[in-house]
Amino acid sequence: MKVSRRWLESLLGTELQTEEVSERLADLGFPVESVVDVAEALADIVVARVREVRQHPNADKLSLCTVDDGSGEPFQVVCGAPNVRAGGHYPFIPVGGVLPDGTKIRKAKLRGEVSNGMLCSARELGLGQDHAGILALDGDYEPGSSFVDAMALGDEVLDVEVTANRGDLLGHVGVARELGRPEIRPIPGAPEIRLEPISDPREVRTGGVTLVNDVPELCGRFTGAIVRGVKVGPSPDWLQMRLRAIGARPINNVVDATNWVLFELGQPLHAYDLSKLRGSEVRIRMARDGETVRTLDEQEHELDASMLVIADAERTIDIAGIMGELETAVSDQTTDIFLECAHFDPASIRRTKKALGIQSDAGYRFERYVDADGQARALERCLEVILATAGGELHPEMLDVHPRPFDPRTIELGLDRVERLLGVAFETATIIELLEPLGFACEVGAAGGPLRVTVPGWRAADVTRPVDLIEEIARRWGYGRFPEAAAAYRPGTVPDHPLFVLEDRIRDLLIGFGFFEAQTPTFVPESEGEVRLSNPMSSEEPVLRREILPSLLRRLEYNLARGLREVALFELATSFRAIPDCGDPPVAEEARVALVSTGPIGLHWSGGDRVVDVWDLKGWAEALVRLAWGPGAALRPGASDRDGARDGWRAGWYMEVVDEAGDVRGVAGQVEPSPLDLPPWAGAVFALEVGLPAEPDVSDARTARALPTHPGSDRDLALLVPSDVAAARIEAVAREAGGALLVDVTIFDRYDGEGVPEGMASLGWRFRYQAADRTLTDEEVDAATARIAAALEEECGARIRGRDA
Repeated sequence: MKVSRRWLESLLGTELQTEEVSERLADLGFPVESVVDVAEALADIVVARVREVRQHPNADKLSLCTVDDGSGEPFQVVCGAPNVRAGGHYPFIPVGGVLPDGTKIRKAKLRGEVSNGMLCSARELGLGQDHAGILALDGDYEPGSSFVDAMALGDEVLDVEVTANRGDLLGHVGVARELGRPEIRPIPGAPEIRLEPISDPREVRTGGVTLVNDVPELCGRFTGAIVRGVKVGPSPDWLQMRLRAIGARPINNVVDATNWVLFELGQPLHAYDLSKLRGSEVRIRMARDGETVRTLDEQEHELDASMLVIADAERTIDIAGIMGELETAVSDQTTDIFLECAHFDPASIRRTKKALGIQSDAGYRFERYVDADGQARALERCLEVILATAGGELHPEMLDVHPRPFDPRTIELGLDRVERLLGVAFETATIIELLEPLGFACEVGAAGGPLRVTVPGWRAADVTRPVDLIEEIARRWGYGRFPEAAAAYRPGTVPDHPLFVLEDRIRDLLIGFGFFEAQTPTFVPESEGEVRLSNPMSSEEPVLRREILPSLLRRLEYNLARGLREVALFELATSFRAIPDCGDPPVAEEARVALVSTGPIGLHWSGGDRVVDVWDLKGWAEALVRLAWGPGAALRPGASDRDGARDGWRAGWYMEVVDEAGDVRGVAGQVEPSPLDLPPWAGAVFALEVGLPAEPDVSDARTARALPTHPGSDRDLALLVPSDVAAARIEAVAREAGGALLVDVTIFDRYDGEGVPEGMASLGWRFRYQAADRTLTDEEVDAATARIAAALEEECGARIRGRDA
């Protein structure tokens, strides 16, 4: 929101310091993003009088102007604008001056004629977007006088950041209300406005105009007034300059009056040429499918039945709350106008804006909620400006279709609750002093009873509960005034959801392994998901991701491209899948964890470093999946390994994560490098992605166990095992056959070279036996080892190497 300091001063009746205003607004929750000093940027501009205009001898579209800037003898300036007239006054920048955009003016020769300086347009001065002609100044000025002084442009414009729920701050009165008690002063030369409302829930008629509301649920109030005999023309300089200072383009005195009220009160209005309204009717209705309208920006829009419009007896004349139609707009030939002011449903305006892709000041305010009770006041204020600048005769009755009269909400606010939430006790008088300047009406109840607070129309959308009022009290009091320790800490009694507990434990685990947590966007290209967004942020990423790993791999590529050799990243996020033939909800969400790693481990100046391999991945994966899915979860070779690599994974290095029931919960392995954009020196990339249970068991029933007091005994076996038998299967059979004395099983060697039959592999296994109450004998250990060997031979086809088959 562009806010003029001078406009604020006129409302508050006092001189303001821009720095103090910026600090105050920031403290109230509305920081000032930038401040533009209009006068400083225009310091080199003076008012000049054009004495003579003649055609350029060598160019049809250029003219030669004799300009008097008060510095002495008049001189020649070449100008390309068609609106320069002899005797007129215009902003002028002499040779050596600097425009607001930093352009320095030099003496130039254009098509053989010398130009000494430049006559300026509104855009060149940073006072609007109009570049069609030179900015003409109404009135009589002394040549050479300061343009800033002549136009009363000694102003600073603050760009205030306004949150979406505070539509009341999209007008200068709303901002001034945060700083003090604003007073809207009469427009000089304006008559006193006293309209008699002619009201009905659906239809009214007066002054030859019928006003009808067919959609009361989307338009709570629709008002209108009639002015005949206006003289449409340029607005006076005070009105034009005030609008230009905040970046608005003056059009004519009637349209400028509606913009004045838009930026003053935050209430959009629209003026129609009454003679062009067919049937002398104005109606709020829904558009018809396929209906078209040509708006003020000269764009053609096709409407549908979901869009709210304003129409006359035959066709649409306005996309309600957004932009008017071109044919009925006020022009220089207009003599009679119909001025409307309404209150529309914000959601309806927002949907239509989005569907048509139209951006407008009116739509920006309506979609953020305007004052539900401010239409009559805004209409009268706009009429005041019109009658002062364009004249005319006002019809004394106001058309007022009011199907949903505003009923202000009253909230009961207990002082004990204010103290409980803010940690500071407030007196009733202090609360009233804080709330009343914002427009809240406070009524003191019985002693010890709650304060009754009536909410004004401009805050009806965002102040609905006692806690909203408490927020206003804290904001107005000043967050910096609260003590750092306002109340004793009281821990919460609601436990975290088990999934959140599990995610915290996974973070601790993976950070302990040396991984860094990443957060990547959920929006991805179409190839990586099937859940389409209704309003994507970009056409390149229109869907929600099905898997997390592709996003992490892109971050790995990013880091490698910048020379980082050691990359270890993980992410906890949500995946999305479409559920076919399902109504509610049509999307399945699953919490997942993914990790990627490549490069050396433990870089150290002493050397001896190694790179990440599949065994590192297996160790990380086993610890992670057992944490998530319980001790029965395991890794197994991927089914696709026997027939080749699964898409994206290197053959022979692909594993599946299974839970205790044998259901696949994730995948792990070495990533196939060919689809990735890796530098030549990059190492192997290992990755994992595992789904997490929706309701994990996070009970922490830890038990203490005494350390062994008796020594253990080891036995090593070199086994010839069929190549298609997984090591995990051998371990499981060995543990079952070894009984209670077998406490550990470890594989320490694999060999499949010379001397090993084809289709077999030699695996070295170490079995450790131990008892808690005694030292084991050789006979007990040998017997257990023999049982293991026999079971492995019977169930896995394994035999001790060196023995005859």
